[in-house]
Order: sequence, then C-alpha cells, then structure tokens
Amino acid sequence: MDLPLTWAFILAFAVLAYVVLDGFDLGIGILFPFLKRHEDRDTAMNTIAPFWDGNETWLVLGGGGLFAAFPLAYAIVMPALYAPIIAMLLALIFRGVAFEFRWKTVRWRGVWDLSFFVGSVVAAFAQGVSLGTIVQGIEVADRAYAGGNFDWLTPFSAATGIAVVIGYALLGATWIIMKTDGPLNRLAARYAMGLAVGTLAAVALVSAWMPFLQPTFFSRWFAVPQVLFVAPIPLLVALAAFSLFKALRDHVSNYRPFLSALAIFVLSFVGIGISFYPNILPPELTIWQAAAPDSSLVFLLVGAAVLIPTILAYTAYSYWVFRGKVVEGEGYHTHNH
Repeated sequence: MDLPLTWAFILAFAVLAYVVLDGFDLGIGILFPFLKRHEDRDTAMNTIAPFWDGNETWLVLGGGGLFAAFPLAYAIVMPALYAPIIAMLLALIFRGVAFEFRWKTVRWRGVWDLSFFVGSVVAAFAQGVSLGTIVQGIEVADRAYAGGNFDWLTPFSAATGIAVVIGYALLGATWIIMKTDGPLNRLAARYAMGLAVGTLAAVALVSAWMPFLQPTFFSRWFAVPQVLFVAPIPLLVALAAFSLFKALRDHVSNYRPFLSALAIFVLSFVGIGISFYPNILPPELTIWQAAAPDSSLVFLLVGAAVLIPTILAYTAYSYWVFRGKVVEGEGYHTHNH
C-alpha cells in the first residue's frame, strides 16, 4: 500500500469537502448586501444555520492532516502563505461572531451584516489567493521556503482569489434556490445566472493561464498522448455548465442548479489535481519527498479510519434532518423584537 499517496488522496478529499461545503455558506455571506430585505437575509442565514460551523471541520482536518502527514510541505507552505492564511482565519472568526450577534440586536444589525459580508469575502479571497500561490509555484531552497514575504501577491493569485469569490457566490445563490421558495428564490435565480457566467469565465481564464506557469502543466494538458486522458475534464465542465444554465432558465427550484454548480467546482479541483500529480507542491516537491515516515502514516491512518467516517456520518445526518425548504420567519434564529 502506497501510504503517502493514500494520504494525498485523504487530504485532497478533505480540502474538496471543505470547498464544497463551506463554499456555499461563504457564498451566502458574499451575497448578503444584495439581499435588500432583512427578512431575506434572515431566511438566507437560516438555510445555513444548522450546517455552517460543522462545514469548517474539514478545514481543520485538511490543515492538521497536512501538518501530520506531509510535515515538509506544511513547513514550506506556511511561511509562503502566512498573510493570506491569517487573513482567512481572522475573517472566519469575524464571520462566526457576526453570525450569532446579528440576531441579538436591532440597532447594530447593520454592523454585523457588514461584518458577515466582509468576513465571507475576505475568507473566500484568501483561499483563492492561497490556491493561486501554490499553483504558480513556491520557491524552495534546502528544503525550506526561499521566497519573499509578498510572493503570494501576483496577478495570477489575485485572479484565482476573485474566481473563488465569484464561484462561492454562485454556490450560495444556487443553495438559496434549493432551500427557499417565493421572491427570495427568484432573486437568487436571477443572481445565479450572472454568477454562473462569471464563474465559467473565471474558470476559463485560470485554466488558460495555468499551463504557462509551469512547463509540466503545459505538457500535462497539451502533449500527446496525455491530452487524450485529460480531455474529458473540460468536456464534463461544459456539460455541467449546460445543466446549470438549463436548470436556471427552466426555473427549476430543486437540487439541479446547486448540484450542477458543485460539479463545476469538483471538476476544476480534479483538473488541478491532474496538473499537480505527482507533486504536492509544484514545481518539484513530490508527495513522497514531503511525506512523514511510514510508521507515522500508519498511525495516522488508524485515526483517520475512525474519524473520517464519523464526520461523514454526522454531516450526512444533519443535512438529512434539516432537509427541505426554509420558510421566512421560521428557523434556528428569529429576532427578538
């Protein structure tokens, strides 16, 4: 059994689970200023109230797993990304506080609404910037980070940051379509249409830019015969996009818009994985070079074998219990007037 590779898959799964699950609730924060009625904001928030903090479990698992299973990669990535990661964590804290506090006050509600929006945007942007920095390559010398303090800030990383903000907003809008009825549903559908166009444009831009950042990316996507193996990914993205636009045009207020938007995210993530393999950090740090000793990985695997199914089970259970539409004026939170 190839333990480093197994752990690379586990971590990739944890990161994907985080992006998919926390993506839509960050998206709702990003859409907040565009939901003009505060009742709509309350309803949108109630659609994520049972899930939002559980969704962040995967972030802890991803970060902790990287530290434990690939300590060398962790030691290189953290100094390279200190600023965006600290910004993301502060934004998530701010957002969490705003989530609870906006229900307790009428006078300060506007302040907490703004905090919820800013926290969501900063967290999403910081995640995109971090991804962009890893994709463009991190400077390594003698098994340590050798770049500057601001290597994370480049036109490419800013573009990936903006792409993630737009993409999360799309997930948020399609989630509202799935979880509500009436005027809020129609408003979300209208936003989703524009955000879908924006997300696909951003995916196209980043995908076209990526092969020119690293020679290995270029050969992976454009050299024969590799191109035959990777060609299905863009085709499946086009299929998911078609499904999304069709569902939005036909005013399908069920799972289809949300699942189609998720499919675009999952396929983009798989595309990044194809570009990276066998490296954990491009251009040259491989999964095997960065891995902890096998004895550590076996020990961690025993824990993961218990922990991951448990997290999956309670996540699935909470989504099952709180399935169905959320009605205005009902839910986990109601204002004390």
